Amino acid sequence: MKRIIFVNRYFAPDHSATSQLLGDLAFHLAERGRDVSIITSRQRYDQPHAALPAAETIAGVRVHRVAATRFGRSRLFGRSLDYLSFWAAVGRAARTVAQPGDILVAKTDPPMLCVAARRAARRQGLILVNWLQDLYPEVGARLGVPLLGGPLGDRLMRLRDTALREAAANIAVSNRMAWRIRARGVAADRIHVIPNWCDDETIRPLPSHDNPLRREWGLEDRFVVGYSGNLGRAHEFETVVAAAELLRHAPRIVFLFIGDGRIDELRQRVGERGLEAQFRFAPYQDRDTLRHSLTLPDVHWLSLVPEVEGLIFPSKLYGIAAAGRPFIAVAAPDGEIAELTRQYGCGIVVEPDDASGFAAVLTRLSHDPAALVEMGDRARRMLDADFTRDHAFRRWGAVFDSLG
Repeated sequence: MKRIIFVNRYFAPDHSATSQLLGDLAFHLAERGRDVSIITSRQRYDQPHAALPAAETIAGVRVHRVAATRFGRSRLFGRSLDYLSFWAAVGRAARTVAQPGDILVAKTDPPMLCVAARRAARRQGLILVNWLQDLYPEVGARLGVPLLGGPLGDRLMRLRDTALREAAANIAVSNRMAWRIRARGVAADRIHVIPNWCDDETIRPLPSHDNPLRREWGLEDRFVVGYSGNLGRAHEFETVVAAAELLRHAPRIVFLFIGDGRIDELRQRVGERGLEAQFRFAPYQDRDTLRHSLTLPDVHWLSLVPEVEGLIFPSKLYGIAAAGRPFIAVAAPDGEIAELTRQYGCGIVVEPDDASGFAAVLTRLSHDPAALVEMGDRARRMLDADFTRDHAFRRWGAVFDSLG
């Protein structure tokens, strides 16, 4: 079997979503006898100045951490320098770590990593696989990142497309992402759809009255609307804040935010509207606590701005489904999230800016526990049918087997 080398800016013990997904797959492959290595940075997602060991072995996976700049995510210029220095370091590390015939799997952090990986693969005779969590630069352009909507963005897309066309395999996390890649001229037989996953064996449905975290946080008698994970620029929250304002007369309904990202912006908006009594904020929970934090809400909300449909897919949906909870999706009514929601009957879709619609849904659900249970049960059945971690691992195994 060929050696497998993954490249991503973050890896265990970092707790970011991309790190956890990569760790799950890498450790699974190593456990089954594959020779697996990781090229990553010495940083943590939320600690740019962390100094993790340059080399170590974790659960049978060899980890090679490269030195790169550490300006962090707060400013665009510094973040860009971090990206550039990591791209350069990946090329140097690949010359040390990889051998001709190895499989090189590039994720999408930092953006355009596939371009650096293509150069390394061509130079050293490696088999390139791109694991696409998003499509860049389109995401940046749609979200208003300076310059990406013009000639620079077009140039970056051409470089990215070349890397995808030359790869032996491209892994898209959703069907619409795969469609977009095909539309860019990538051969269909080099595209595989493998959705992301969660720890669905540990995260199981749990009745609210049996949840110790709900009691600990004093939420036993409240109707909890939860959000769990990163709140990024692709995720809209104004609709939820406006809905909360319409629900001032319903003190039983509380909005719980667990995670990070644009949390300061959300707090500011909540404060400006005097909604502090209706919102609770908590930091990321350890992975072994997710089985309680994800089952704490009565209903979850997630969002995706319509501009990035098919460019990103919110994998937090799988954790919600594993917990057997329904969700309200603030998303395009003709998007992929809406399509899944209608197909499985596991949630409700509200269009962005429809605050009154969101508030009406919450009012109805807060008085209809049977509907919540039915939708939650359907969410878990959806996951078990096609989106478990085991499903994903078997699909990944088939891709690697086809490459040798």
